[in-house]
Amino acid sequence: MKNQTIDIHCFHCGEICEEEIITFQEHEFCCNGCQKVYEILANNDLCAYYDLENTPGLAQRNPIAKHKFDYLDDESVQSKLISYRDSNRVQVNFHIPTMHCASCIWLLEHLYRLDPGVNSTRVNFLKKSLQLSFDPQKTTLKNMVMLLASLGYEPALNLNDLEKIVKKDENRRLLFQIGVAGFCFGNIMLISFPEYFGLDSLTRSTFSPFFGYLNLGLSLPVFFYSSQDYFKAAWKGLLKKHISIDVPLALGILVLFIRSLFEVTTKTGIGYFDTHAGLVFFLLIGKWFQQKTFDTLSFERDYKSYFPVAVSVLKGGKETTVPVTELKIGDRLVIRNNELIPADSLLMKGQAHIDFSFVTGESNPLEKVLGDLIYAGGRQMGSTIEVEVCKKVNQSYLTQLWNSEHFAKNQHSRIQTFQQKVSRYFTWSLLIIALGSAGYWGIVDPTLSWHAFTSVLIIACPCALALSSPFALGTAMRILGRNKCYIKSPETVEHIARINAIVFDKTGTITQPSESTIFYQGEVLTHDERILIASLVRNSVHPLSKKIFQYLAEDQLLKLNEFEEIPGKGLKGLINGISISMGTLSLVAPNKISIKGKDHMATTVNVAINGQLKGFFSIQHHYRIGLNNIIRIWSKDYDLFLLSGDNDREKNRLAHIFGNEEHLFFHQTPEDKMIFIDHLHHQSKNVLMLGDGLNDAGALKAADVGISVSEDTAHFSPASDVIMDAQVFNQLPQFLSFSKNTLIVIKISFLISLTYNIIGLSYAVQGTLSPLIAAILMPLSSITIIGFTTLATSVYTKKGGLS
Repeated sequence: MKNQTIDIHCFHCGEICEEEIITFQEHEFCCNGCQKVYEILANNDLCAYYDLENTPGLAQRNPIAKHKFDYLDDESVQSKLISYRDSNRVQVNFHIPTMHCASCIWLLEHLYRLDPGVNSTRVNFLKKSLQLSFDPQKTTLKNMVMLLASLGYEPALNLNDLEKIVKKDENRRLLFQIGVAGFCFGNIMLISFPEYFGLDSLTRSTFSPFFGYLNLGLSLPVFFYSSQDYFKAAWKGLLKKHISIDVPLALGILVLFIRSLFEVTTKTGIGYFDTHAGLVFFLLIGKWFQQKTFDTLSFERDYKSYFPVAVSVLKGGKETTVPVTELKIGDRLVIRNNELIPADSLLMKGQAHIDFSFVTGESNPLEKVLGDLIYAGGRQMGSTIEVEVCKKVNQSYLTQLWNSEHFAKNQHSRIQTFQQKVSRYFTWSLLIIALGSAGYWGIVDPTLSWHAFTSVLIIACPCALALSSPFALGTAMRILGRNKCYIKSPETVEHIARINAIVFDKTGTITQPSESTIFYQGEVLTHDERILIASLVRNSVHPLSKKIFQYLAEDQLLKLNEFEEIPGKGLKGLINGISISMGTLSLVAPNKISIKGKDHMATTVNVAINGQLKGFFSIQHHYRIGLNNIIRIWSKDYDLFLLSGDNDREKNRLAHIFGNEEHLFFHQTPEDKMIFIDHLHHQSKNVLMLGDGLNDAGALKAADVGISVSEDTAHFSPASDVIMDAQVFNQLPQFLSFSKNTLIVIKISFLISLTYNIIGLSYAVQGTLSPLIAAILMPLSSITIIGFTTLATSVYTKKGGLS
C-alpha cells in the first residue's frame, strides 16, 4: 500500500480525490473509509458490487466525518430509533433516501456478508426503508449507520416523524422543479410562436437573435435546476459501470441543449429550446405522477394495517374491547394466552412469558418481571397478564410485523418475476433499438438520426409496465379490505386466484360460536368449582373457552399459579394448589373411554378437578349462514376437504352439506392438518386453508393461502395470509371470484402497455415522432394503465356484489 497526492477518481465512490488517496490492490481510494469498504467487499467475495450486472447504487459524496455519528452512542437517542432489543438482537428501521434501483436492494440485502454482526436485512423499495437486525454483542447501532453511510446509503436520521418529513421535502423539491420547467416551457413556446407560423421571416435579422438568446436564458434554469437529477443519477451510474434509464434521458437532454446553444451562438437557427424545456417538463410530470402512484400504494398498504386487531382494555374495573388504533398511553390492557401485545408496554400484573418469534423468529419465550418493558409483537404464553401502554401504537410498525419475513411464504408471484425479468433487459434493449435507429438514419438521412434516437428513449419508458401489476393488486387489496377481508400482501391476491383445493376447519370456522347452545352435565358444580373453571377458561381465546366463560358468568376470578394450553386438546392449570384440566377425554381422564349421557351430535369439553372427572360441557353448534351456498358454488371448481379436531359426531350432518363423506376427516391434531396439506401439495394442489387462527396456525402457514376467520376482533394470527371478519363469511365466493378477475385485469394491463410501446416504437424508429410528443405520451401511458385498472376493478367490484 502506498500514499500519493493526485487528483483522481476514487474506485469505490467515484468522487474526485483532492486529498490524500490510497492505492490498494491496484485501485485508488480517496479515504480509509472507501478502502475499507472495498476490502470488506473483496474479502467477502462481493466485488460484483463493481460489476455491470450487480452495481450498488448511489455513491458516497463525502468522506464520513470521524465523530459524525457519536450521538448514536447515547441511550436516549437509541431508544427512539430501536424498535426491538434484547441481549442477542437489536432491530431498527432506517429510511434510505438514496436507494433507487435493484442494485441498491442487492447490496442492502447482503449487508450480513459485510459485517458478521448483521443478522438480517429486509428492504421495502417503495418506502425506501431498510429493516435491519444486528447482534449487539458484535456491533453497535453507530457501526451499522457508519457502514451504510460508507456504502453511500446514509440513513436519514430524523427522530421526529422521520419518513413524512423526508417525503415532504422530496415532494416539495420536485414540485419546484416542475414549476420552473413549466414556466420556462410556456414562455419559450410563446416566444417561438412567430417561428411556428412562419412569421419570423420579416424580423429574422433583428428580433430572431434576441428571442434566441431570450430562450437560451429561459432554458438555463431548466437545464441546471429542473433536469439536474437526471444528470446526477446517470453520472453516478456510469461511474459504477451501470447504465440505467437515466443515462439515455440525460444524454437526450444534454444534446438538445448543446445543439440549441450552438445554433443560437452561431446564428444558424433559433434552436430547440422549446422541445428541450417541454421534454424536461413532461419527464418531471411523469416522475411526479409515478411518485404519487407509489405514495398511493404505500398509503393503501398502511391503511391495510387496520386488519382485525383489537385488545381488551380495563376501564373502571371492567373489560371492554378497543381497536388498536384507539389505544392511548396509560391504557391498561388484558393479554391472554397466545394474544399479541400491540404496543410497547410495561408489565403491571401476572407472570409474563413472552414469545418474540413474531419479531425475531426465535421461539424461546422470555420471562418478564413486573415493571419490565415488553415490545410490541410479543405473544404471551401462559396465564393472563395486565400491561400498561407506554408508547403510542405505530400502525406502520404493526404492518411491518404483519409482513415479518419469519412468517413469509416461500413462494413468489409469477407476475412479479416476469416484471423483474423485463426490467433486467429493458434498458439494454432500449439502448440497442435507440442506437440502431440513430445509426440507420445517420446513414440514410442524418437529419432524422437525432429525432429517432430521442423518441425511442422517451416513448419506451417502462413506467406503464411497472405500474400495471402493483396498482391492480394494490387496488384489489383496498377493495377487499373495505369488505373486511384483510390481505397480507399483493402477491396473496394472485395466490388466491390460483387455488384449486380448499380445506376447512370446523370449530370457530364454519361454526358460529355466538349462536351455539351450551349446557353442563355431570356432578353438580359448587360455587368455588365454577370460579375455578371460569378462572381457567378466562385465560384462553379459543371460541369454546369464551363460550363456557359466558355461560358461567362468574365475576369473581382467581389468579393462576400455572397455565398451559395444548392446541387441539385443551387447558391445564393450577390455582391455589388445586389442579384443573378441561378439554378432550384423553387429556383430562386418560383412563376413561366415554362418559354416560353424552350427546353424540354435540361437541363436549370435559372437566376434571384434582384428577377427578366432574362432567362435561356440551356445545351444540350452529353453522354459519351461507355455508350450504358456499359449498354448492365451490364444489364445481375446487376439491373441498374438512379437517376437524373434534370427534365425528356430526359426520352425517356435514356429509349432507359437503356431499362427499370421504373428504371429511375428524380427530385431527394440528400436526395431522399440516401433514394433510403437505399431502395435497404432493398432488400438485394449490391449497387454501380456512381456520380460526388458533389450533390451525401451522396449517394456515403450510397452505398456499391461509385465511383466519375472526369471530371478534380481539385475535391476531401471524401465520395467516388473510384475516377475515366472520360477518362476511358468506361472501367468500365473491372474494375468490374477484381475485381471479384481478388477474384478468393485470393481463389486459400488460397487453395495453405492451401495445403502447410497440406502436410508439414503430413511429419512433422511423424518426417521425417528435421527442415532445413522445414525452407527453409517456405519462399518458401510465394514466391509461391506472385509469383502466381503476375502472375495471370497479366494474368487477360491482359485478361481485362488493362495496
